[in-house]
Amino acid sequence: MYPLLQHKPRKAPWNKGKLVGQKTPPKLKEIWAIRIRLQIDEKHRDLALSNLAIDSKLRACALRFLDPA
Repeated sequence: MYPLLQHKPRKAPWNKGKLVGQKTPPKLKEIWAIRIRLQIDEKHRDLALSNLAIDSKLRACALRFLDPA
């Protein structure tokens, strides 16, 4: 009778139940674990980029522009 007044089921939000907001920074133990694994695998370029990011406190989105690949 009145199609505009009928109830439409709402769609669930895409981020329902997920953590929202800024992530916590990595701990010192995690940073050293990453550095050691990169050294063992001899990934010098990735090691240099991660050291640059950690030492200069860059975010991952800023590092994306430094990576030529």
